[in-house]
Amino acid sequence: MTPSRASLHLGLISGTSADGIDAALVRFEPRPELLAARTFEYPASLRERVLAFARSAVSVALDDFGRLDVEIGAAFADAASGLLRASGVDARAVAAIGSHGQTICHRPGGPWPFTLQIGDPNVIAERTGITTVADFRRADVAAGGQGAPLLPALHAAVFADGANARAILNLGGIANLTLLRPGERVLGFDTGPANCLLDAWAARHLGRARDEGGAWARSGRCDDALVDAWLAEPYFAAAPPKSTGREVFNLDWLLARLPAHVAPADVQASLLVLSARSITQALQAHAPATREVYACGGGVHNAALMDALRHEMRGMHVDTTAALGIDPDFVEAAGFAWLARARLEGIPGNLPSVTGARGPRLLGAVYSGR
Repeated sequence: MTPSRASLHLGLISGTSADGIDAALVRFEPRPELLAARTFEYPASLRERVLAFARSAVSVALDDFGRLDVEIGAAFADAASGLLRASGVDARAVAAIGSHGQTICHRPGGPWPFTLQIGDPNVIAERTGITTVADFRRADVAAGGQGAPLLPALHAAVFADGANARAILNLGGIANLTLLRPGERVLGFDTGPANCLLDAWAARHLGRARDEGGAWARSGRCDDALVDAWLAEPYFAAAPPKSTGREVFNLDWLLARLPAHVAPADVQASLLVLSARSITQALQAHAPATREVYACGGGVHNAALMDALRHEMRGMHVDTTAALGIDPDFVEAAGFAWLARARLEGIPGNLPSVTGARGPRLLGAVYSGR
């Protein structure tokens, strides 16, 4: 396979759930085309260390931090190389890799705002021989923005419909919305939890990384009073621009707000409704004219969550981005390939209307390949 080097880019990301690395090889001319994609799971021990860092990011040893940074970089490089081997594409045909890395701490508020993604891009560039663009979020944070979400620019370029108000919903550990309204500026923000609390509760009670398909949640009964109490969390009512992560929505957050008498399956059922309802309320508050919602991210495989969204969003058409031509599992990875291309072409990658930054900024630092 010998496609044009100028049009091929490779995107890599591991999201809030830290359940593996999504890799996508994309051709961008004339419009984005997903040529190959695959998810590479983290080894269990590496995933557990990533999650432990996210839980205790204020007190980690520098030696442990440095080692994890390099190990994740190596895992990202292996994912890129593995995808190229599987698809029969020579590394020399790829203009650049866009690596999001692994977020371990995201604190865009306060007097010293920051966001931290690890996975040493020097390691990726050295091991693959491909120019690598990484560290996409911090330029936006330095300009007063949230550093997230970054993909609404891609969503607007690829998914907008000039006649209809659409929302693109990413269901990762955290949920985020992109609001595409004809004739109006693009809006986007994190709404709160999608899978992170569901996964944490399943890990605690089932010993598994997730509640596959939402089967356990379906076995329980939602406690609406409990959901209403959770929705009192100030983040839900905060106006955008806003972003969040495990720093807010984690197991400790849940345990501090959980009555002792609720059965574990009922908690899971209630958490599922919390995700669906908080997303729907955010959509109704900021884009009430929306009639089409297209979901992407790992949450699309949770049939119970998708059913809950359709129930909460009655009157709206709810589908996945597959209906718009892009596999919902790899929209984010394709997005970071797109951001790498934008950086090399000198095109700003953020949308100030989304992140709240003082203006458009080039995103990402460039690490030369061999």
